[in-house]
Amino acid sequence: MMQLHEVSSKADLLRFLAALRKDLVTNKENWENPTLDMYLEAMQSWIQVMDGYYSDTYQTIPEQTWKILADILYAAKIHE
Repeated sequence: MMQLHEVSSKADLLRFLAALRKDLVTNKENWENPTLDMYLEAMQSWIQVMDGYYSDTYQTIPEQTWKILADILYAAKIHE
């Protein structure tokens, strides 16, 4: 699977999403949050504590583009 640290462009993100989806299909038993409901709940929870994660792992907090993420999540609800 494409590694998370390799994502630095839109094309990389598209490849990462494809790999993530494939991993869910082929390794669902290894996912802590394999349903959409569980996945969205975990995403919400992680966003609440993510600053601590970056601080604890000595990483710079990435530029936050909350509007783009919100647009992507909502569009996926209605996009065919």
